[in-house]
Amino acid sequence: MTSEHRHSAAGAGAGRLKIVLLLTGGYMLVEVVGGILTGSLALIADAGHMLTDVAGVSMALLAIRFGARPASDVKSFGYYRLEILAALANAVLLFGVALYVLIEAVGRFGDQPEVLATPMLVVASLGLVANLVAFALLRQGSKESLNVEGAYLEVLSDTVGSVGVIIAAIVIGVTDWGWVDPAVGIAIGLWILPRTWRLGSRAVRIL
Repeated sequence: MTSEHRHSAAGAGAGRLKIVLLLTGGYMLVEVVGGILTGSLALIADAGHMLTDVAGVSMALLAIRFGARPASDVKSFGYYRLEILAALANAVLLFGVALYVLIEAVGRFGDQPEVLATPMLVVASLGLVANLVAFALLRQGSKESLNVEGAYLEVLSDTVGSVGVIIAAIVIGVTDWGWVDPAVGIAIGLWILPRTWRLGSRAVRIL
């Protein structure tokens, strides 16, 4: 990919990233409040993962901004390495969140608080809509920039997580099985890890 094409692709993705940042940042707060009020670990875990989206998209925007600066005699590749470093940072952040979710979910099996299934379902459904919009905005850019791909993978993970929370809410509402909530939390964590590993590995190889 030439420098001109790379900068053009990055610039086109910046506008979409800004929209995704506003969308995920606003809805993250909704999920935090919803998770606390409903007592759902799965919902709180999904909110935590959405926090990594906010951080990841923010880093992606900063990397694109610096990456567009021209090269110099000292920095022969310009600031493009910042995009790769941001992608690596996203992978590390996702890995940490996945481990946190797994640890918290295991602890919930021994102490299962009451979960309000109906409000949990409403919040998770709205989260799915937000994630699908963000997913559509970042899909094309993910094919042109490793950095945008990092944000795209985070949104993709959140989309799957929202589906998991919706299923958990339905099952809990019908059966009153409280263990389903931490079980979905574990599933979300395990789903994140391999994708995070692949992203981090690609960034390390490029560096």
